[in-house]
Amino acid sequence: MTSAGKIVMVDPPYGIAGGEIVIDCEGFDTSDPAMCAVLVGDTTAPIVALAPNRVLAIVPETNGGAVNVRLQNGNDFSAPARMTIARKLAGDLHPVANPAFDPDDGALFVTRSGSRGEELPVTLFRIDISGEVSEYSGDIPNPTGIAFGPDGTMYVTSRLEGVAYRVTPFKEAVAFARNLGVATGVAFDTSGVMHVGDRTGTIFKVNGIGEERAWVQIEPSVSAFHLAFGPDDSLYVTGPTVTSFDCVWRIDRNGEVDVFFKGLGRPQGLAFDNEGNLYVAASFRGRRGIVRISPDGTDAKLIVAGVNLIGLAFSASGEMAVVSIDSVYSLATQIKGTLLPL
Repeated sequence: MTSAGKIVMVDPPYGIAGGEIVIDCEGFDTSDPAMCAVLVGDTTAPIVALAPNRVLAIVPETNGGAVNVRLQNGNDFSAPARMTIARKLAGDLHPVANPAFDPDDGALFVTRSGSRGEELPVTLFRIDISGEVSEYSGDIPNPTGIAFGPDGTMYVTSRLEGVAYRVTPFKEAVAFARNLGVATGVAFDTSGVMHVGDRTGTIFKVNGIGEERAWVQIEPSVSAFHLAFGPDDSLYVTGPTVTSFDCVWRIDRNGEVDVFFKGLGRPQGLAFDNEGNLYVAASFRGRRGIVRISPDGTDAKLIVAGVNLIGLAFSASGEMAVVSIDSVYSLATQIKGTLLPL
C-alpha cells in the first residue's frame, strides 16, 4: 500500500457538483495535509475534512458520468473507486417542485417559476432525450407542480393564482381547476383523480371536469407541498416547515393521515422506484441530497450527494432527473421509477 492508502468506499455512490461525499479509506498518510488531494475524474475536489481513515470532499464540476475517485499523497495515488456524477442539462432555471417526464416521448419538463408575482416571458421548458433545451410556454404565472394525467395530458399548477392548468398539444395553457389556494404539488392516483397540495395545509381532490373539493387538512408548509402516489395507492406528502426534523405524511384512500417517516430536514420533491423505495430531496443526519427510504419506512440512506435540491423524477430508461434551485441534472442510475396503472 502506498502513502495514498486504499479507498474502502465512496458514499453516496452518486453526486452532483457541490454535494459532499465521504471517502472511507485505510492507510492514507495525512501527516502533511498540503501533500494530500482527492481526484474526482481528473479534477481536484475541495477537501472539507481529512483523516487517515476518512475524507470529506466536495464534488467538483465535471462533465458527468461514471468516474474514478482517487486519493493522492505527493506522487502516490490510491487504486481508484467508482462513483457516478450528474450531467448538467440546463441552468438559469427556478424549479420549485419535481420535474416531469412526458410518458409519450420521454421529454423532460421543468419550470422557471420566478418569485411570487414575477412576470417572465418563458416559464416552462422542454428538454428532449438528446438534452436539447427549448422554450415551451410563458402562459402560466409562477408555475409550480407538473404532472401528466391518465390520457398523457400535462397539468401545471400556479401557486400565484391557485389554478391547475391543462397544457394542450398546441402549447396553450387552459385553466382546468380553480380555488386551489397556494397550489403547489400535483399528482394523479390509480383512478386518474387529480390531487393538488395547497401549502396552507389542504389537499384537494379534483374530478375530471375540474371541480375541486377539500379532502384532507395537514400541517402547513413554509414553501410548498410535494405529492407522489406510492405503489399502495396512498398519497405521500412532504412540506418543509421551520423545524429541521420534518416528516413524510402518508394519506390512505380513506383520507386517514399518518407519519410514514420522520427525521428529514427541509424535505421537498419525492418519487418512488418500482421496488417501492421512496426518494426525497432533503437532508438526513446533516447530509444533503436525495434520500432513499425503504418501503416500510424503517430505513433511510443518502443515495445522491447534492445541495439546494428541490425535486426529482425517474425516466422509463432508468435516468434520474434532479432539479436544484436553478439547474436541472441527469443521473444515469438505472433505477426504474414506478409506473402507476392509469
